[in-house]
Amino acid sequence: MIEQDTIKLLRECDAGVKMGISSIDDVLDDVKSVKLKEYLVNCKNEHVELDREINKLLDKYQDDGKEPNPIAKGMSWVKTNMKLAMKESDETIADLMTDGCNMGVKSLNKYLNEYCAADEVTKDICKRLINLEEKLTVDIRNFL
Repeated sequence: MIEQDTIKLLRECDAGVKMGISSIDDVLDDVKSVKLKEYLVNCKNEHVELDREINKLLDKYQDDGKEPNPIAKGMSWVKTNMKLAMKESDETIADLMTDGCNMGVKSLNKYLNEYCAADEVTKDICKRLINLEEKLTVDIRNFL
């Protein structure tokens, strides 16, 4: 059970970290504030580092991981582009990123509870990813 829950939680973290990187990439070119861009780039870099850790563990379990849900990813892209087309501003970007982070935190906490038999290393990675998402929402509040 431990190994099964560990792999399942790693897969969800893999999908979550990829979604986070993709979402940040979708808005970076539109950011005007140097400080907001710095927050987003730093968060993206930390996501990339976590992705490396996740992939090392997935390799250990001979698992390919999980891509973000294509429908969720597509809807996110459409929402981002529509909102930015209506009002291209750092406020819009902060709003979009806050919504995305909140959805990520909710999903990751759900999976952390669901796969409670996962090993402590994997749970720690999931908690670190949750903390990254929560920290970004706090960091970018001034742009809302």
